[in-house]
This record gives sequence, C-alpha cells and structure tokens, in this order.
Amino acid sequence: MSQQNVKMETIVSLAKRRGFIYQGSEIYGGLAGTWDYGPLGVQLKRNIQKLWWQTFVDDREDMYGLDAAILMNQKVWQASGHTETFVDPLCEDTVNHKRYRTDHLLQDGGIDPEGMTMQQMDKAIKENNIKSPDGNELSESRTFNMMFKTNVGPVEDENSVSYLRPETAQGIFTNYKNVLDSFYPNLPFGIGQIGKAFRN
Repeated sequence: MSQQNVKMETIVSLAKRRGFIYQGSEIYGGLAGTWDYGPLGVQLKRNIQKLWWQTFVDDREDMYGLDAAILMNQKVWQASGHTETFVDPLCEDTVNHKRYRTDHLLQDGGIDPEGMTMQQMDKAIKENNIKSPDGNELSESRTFNMMFKTNVGPVEDENSVSYLRPETAQGIFTNYKNVLDSFYPNLPFGIGQIGKAFRN
C-alpha cells in the first residue's frame, strides 16, 4: 500500500471517529465515491457555505444568488455539448477487470494525451507497452459518459430523458435572462450558487 493511501486511510478513519464524514450506505457495504456528512461535518460545511455566501453574494452589490434545480431538460445538456463531449476514455485491465482512464495511464507513462483521439491513445498504449497499475494488458478504450441519466414522468422514452447536473454553471446560464429581467442589474454583475453536482 502506498504512503499516500496510508495517510488517506488515517485521515478518513479520524474523520469518521470524530463525526465529520461517514461512508455512504456503509451498513450495506458502502457505495464508491459517496460520503455522508456527520454532525460535525455538516456544521463545518454549513459554516463554510455561510461564509462563502456572505463574502461573495451578500456583501456585494453586483452579485445575485440562485439555487437552480438539480435535474435539467436534456436540451440544456445537448446545447452545451455535455451529452457528446462530457466523456472520458476508459480502458480495462484484461485480468482483474479494473477500469482506468486511458489519458491518465498515458500521462503516468510520460506521454501527453492532449488532442489525441481514443484510437491514437490506444495506439500509444500498445506502442509504449503501457500496462495497468497491476502489470496486466489493457483492453481497447471505450467512452464513458460522466453524467447521470434518468427519466422524468410516468413513461420512460426519449422525451422523458433528463440528467442530474454535472456542474452548477448551466443553471446560472439558463437563468441569466430571468435575473436580468427581474433585477435590471448594471453590467458587470455575477450570479452565485452553492449546490451539489453529480458525476458518474
């Protein structure tokens, strides 16, 4: 186990014992990438949010607050390019089936993947004999969409598709004209938002 992993385990263990964070769904085996704030964690989070909001929204005359919905019409994500481009190239260890970002493996191997197509990345993996962190061969890359897709309404069809927001910015962009029409702010002005974003 690497020194970094040992340090992280020590920090997570302390944070759990002190009531800052808990593994999400822990009593059912957990769920990778999810954490629940404990009593002290939620208070710390609220204090940070309160200070941030006070500093960047309340104390400024050129800032307006917003709290956009976490679900948005699929057309928002199509227009912004997220449905087509919010993807990562993933390859798989052919022995243990662990998945890795192809671009990260190339970077770790000293190769800059910037501007490479997925096919070019796969070729670079083969030509440079790059293996998985466990030393095994890698599969060809596949695209992995990082947005959580869901359906809204009683019938699941292509018109009911929606996405959990992968970032908070789109809600600000789609509500820009509403803020403009409601408050007639002088330019330049900003819109601030605190909230959750969801990435697969």
